[in-house]
Amino acid sequence: MRKYGYNILASLIFAFALALPVTARAENQVYYLGSAVNAGMDDGYSKDGALTEKDPHYGWSLGRFYVTGFTNIQREGNKVTFLKTAGDDIKLKFRLDQEIDQLNGDEALSINDDSNGYDQRFGITKSDTGFGRGALIIRQTDYQNNESAPQVFVNYLVGAQKDAETDVSSFAEGDYEVVLDYEIKKDARKTPGIGPIPSISILPEYGNYTIRFSFSVRNGNAMVFLLDSETGSELTNSSVTENGFTVDFAKSRYLDIFVKRSVLSDNGQELVDIRSNEPASDGKNYTDPGIYTITAVNPSTSQTTEKVIYVGNNPLLKCYAITGYSLEQIQDMLNQGATISDDGSIVWPKPPDESKETETSETTPQTVQGDSKGACPSCQSRSL
Repeated sequence: MRKYGYNILASLIFAFALALPVTARAENQVYYLGSAVNAGMDDGYSKDGALTEKDPHYGWSLGRFYVTGFTNIQREGNKVTFLKTAGDDIKLKFRLDQEIDQLNGDEALSINDDSNGYDQRFGITKSDTGFGRGALIIRQTDYQNNESAPQVFVNYLVGAQKDAETDVSSFAEGDYEVVLDYEIKKDARKTPGIGPIPSISILPEYGNYTIRFSFSVRNGNAMVFLLDSETGSELTNSSVTENGFTVDFAKSRYLDIFVKRSVLSDNGQELVDIRSNEPASDGKNYTDPGIYTITAVNPSTSQTTEKVIYVGNNPLLKCYAITGYSLEQIQDMLNQGATISDDGSIVWPKPPDESKETETSETTPQTVQGDSKGACPSCQSRSL
């Protein structure tokens, strides 16, 4: 028996030890994106050719792009989505692995000044300055499917040091396309320089290459904030307001949020939906009396959050919203002599056989919230 206990303890210690490095890695997650392809030559970096042994770029990498600062990641085919939570700062970084004047240690290979560079896919035309020594292009598509104008950073590789890691940008929610276009010059045939006469290149070769990838950023939570329409104060689950409420997406633009409003039936014994679930828009106000069930769904994680808010001053619905009792249970307590206070709680009268001494020491009526025990033995709380 003692040996069995030691085995359990050892297993727990081992499991705890395994959890420690996992937590540490979660704070510094890294995910690499993109690899070089042959983009043709002077045709707007439009090709996606595989690198071959005849290619001067074969077998080595110019550098690596990678993303940091995310909580989790989802992969579906070639689609990559980074999930962020409160405090996360998602950044794209680039590490240069080569000397741009001596690529792969070869003095004949260098990043060329692409004076006539343009990008066909992004619709970037030729300019007087061209792309220079590498052009970084970033384009965002927001939650309204609106494509921003591409940001173009020419001469991106100039001044970068080998093995240096640089921050490219920080990213909020959205879909992103990133491209690094660069031209390689192969200058294998040169005449030797003599005195003041410099060496001369003989028929140098050029090739266009690109590192192209895309990714998405989404909030990992399924949180929606509900604010009092007049005071602006936050309403928590089971809150009561006579003013109505406003839906605040809290900048989580990709949530699916639905609102259902229910009212009492004519007999006052049950709720009747007078609206089907309808999608909510950011900043929309709801002021009609009733019980509102607000459901937020995060499509990226399939997680949901549900909140119930009561709007109006009907005592029965107010009690239903804050106590957790069903309408039938509330009505049963009212039939037994209970009443509903202004804040919606159940108030029970003092027992008729209570002594005068007890009445003197306990002058306030008993109130019952939904989590109270023993106030109504026959009542069980409903699950909202």
